[in-house]
Amino acid sequence: MAHQVDTLRARHIGGPGAALGNDRRISHERIMNVAGKTASVLVIEDDEVISDAIIHNLRKRGYNCRWARDGLEGLRKIRQETPDLILLDLMLPGLDGLKLCEQLRGEGFDFPIIICSARTSESDKVQGLSAGADDFITKPFGMTELLARVEANLRRMRQTPPAPKKIISRGLVIDPDRREVLIEGESLVLTPKEFAVLHYIASCAPRTTTREEIYRTVWGYDFIPGDRAVDVFVRRIRKKLATKLTEPILITQYGFGYKVKLAAPEPAGDEKSNI
Repeated sequence: MAHQVDTLRARHIGGPGAALGNDRRISHERIMNVAGKTASVLVIEDDEVISDAIIHNLRKRGYNCRWARDGLEGLRKIRQETPDLILLDLMLPGLDGLKLCEQLRGEGFDFPIIICSARTSESDKVQGLSAGADDFITKPFGMTELLARVEANLRRMRQTPPAPKKIISRGLVIDPDRREVLIEGESLVLTPKEFAVLHYIASCAPRTTTREEIYRTVWGYDFIPGDRAVDVFVRRIRKKLATKLTEPILITQYGFGYKVKLAAPEPAGDEKSNI
């Protein structure tokens, strides 16, 4: 029986040992959360063989892990004890992954959500990211890649950029210290990843930023050709900005990338400038 389970693990996601390669050392940085404690991961997956293999490898890296076999159980466990990150299957009994993702974002949970799904179409990825997920990995996947994505998302939660600049333009304030966007004094509700994308593009103004640059800076690893994550998040940000602004400020430079259109600074004595 044990041999059968290991064979299934290898078929689905590379087997328990394949992920770690020759590096058997556990990095202290790798397993810490923003509070300096061991990071916790909740795996929401109805396939016990797959979840067992994922948890096996995560624990080898030093993470605290819990498992939920369906969406409703996952929601209950999150409300009882908030994890630092969740790995979420889409095709779940009861409450499916997309609805759970939307529910969590609607309740204000801002931990990273990585979707792990056998759905491979572009529309599935767009739906997952639009529902509030931070990342999407398709089955079958290599365990090394999954662990790298887990660490990249947790690392971004831990990092505090040195002296991030507050962006002020007439009617618009992007405040990285408070992770807040104000338009004409009214708060614009963004997810943590949406805020990171908008702030990075705006901080580079008037320069245009490429998709590759945004992906590498905000997601923490190299751009994967064909990945639509950046486009999905830009579209979501634009939609939210359009509810407050009469003119677009997040501009597409076709063939290059994106930029935020900010006005030139006004004379000293007025800290704001026109959009």
